[in-house]
Amino acid sequence: MRAEVAADLGERDATHIRTVVRDARVSAAAGRGLLMFGFDPISFVLGVAALAHAKILENMEVGHNVLHGQYDWMGDPALNSQNYEWDIVCHSSHWRRTHNFEHHSHTNILGLDDDYGYGLLRMTASQKWTWRTPLQPLWYAILAIYFQWGVAIQDLKLGRWFKGRMPKGELAQRAAPFLNKARSQLFKDYVLFPLLAFWNIPRVLLGNALANLIRSLWTNAIIFCGHFTADAQVFTKAEVQGETRGGWYLRQIQGSSNLEGGRWFHKMTGHLSHQIEHHLFPDIPALRYPEMAPRVREICARHGVHYNSAGFWSQYLSVLWRIVKYAFPVDRRARLSAPQTA
Repeated sequence: MRAEVAADLGERDATHIRTVVRDARVSAAAGRGLLMFGFDPISFVLGVAALAHAKILENMEVGHNVLHGQYDWMGDPALNSQNYEWDIVCHSSHWRRTHNFEHHSHTNILGLDDDYGYGLLRMTASQKWTWRTPLQPLWYAILAIYFQWGVAIQDLKLGRWFKGRMPKGELAQRAAPFLNKARSQLFKDYVLFPLLAFWNIPRVLLGNALANLIRSLWTNAIIFCGHFTADAQVFTKAEVQGETRGGWYLRQIQGSSNLEGGRWFHKMTGHLSHQIEHHLFPDIPALRYPEMAPRVREICARHGVHYNSAGFWSQYLSVLWRIVKYAFPVDRRARLSAPQTA
């Protein structure tokens, strides 16, 4: 299936991504214009909505997918995974390492996939419970609000540094790209554009902050729905020893969840509403996932593999319930006997 779709890539896919880039830029210009030159509440709300829309498009459908190398075949330097720098505080080189390699290679494997709980959340009975765990609904709320920052510092491996397992020199080397990127993002949204509209500085500052907040809450919800629903499975290192390529495909299906919706919804998620297909084919342009999904579902049905797909609210509520459920301890026997895989 992958080879067939890869051989069919062409002008339709190139037109799609270039159209999304254009739409994001137009929406950003409109949003910033409304915030900078408007004075009434309606233009403020519209400005925030347009800027948030632009940031979500750029982050999800463009940045995430371009950094996966989905459009490297086009030969366009502006859409090359090694050149693209997206509009969040996370440096693209850090994202490619923590997400493209570590997460997609070790999806939902405890101790190998740092995305599983992001070092803050206990999402399965097989993870250790501590006195801080009951507060994880609060940790989740903070993570959702500052999601781009949580993603940005993931590659710093601060846990290793706090435990004395990383020298200061290595931490400084890891932190340099993040600090440079964070400075540029903060300067753009909270210094440059507010000063360009010196007559409207508070309005522009608040509008930019709200647009970034909306983007963080949205991307967090979509990503958590793709990985932490009730039916998303988790794996141990022992279970994946000697894993075949077929076993890798099976693990991607069992550890991922899809969201059902219309064309606009899928576009606003960067087509991560098709998380199963994305984990199976991360370097195939995401535009193709809705076409591949029925075929993947049919293969799963043929082999008796659960294809986890439901509406947004159903999936997101199951994520929230999982966060609350595992905030409470279970006895050791229940933890060790808890089934984690099909």
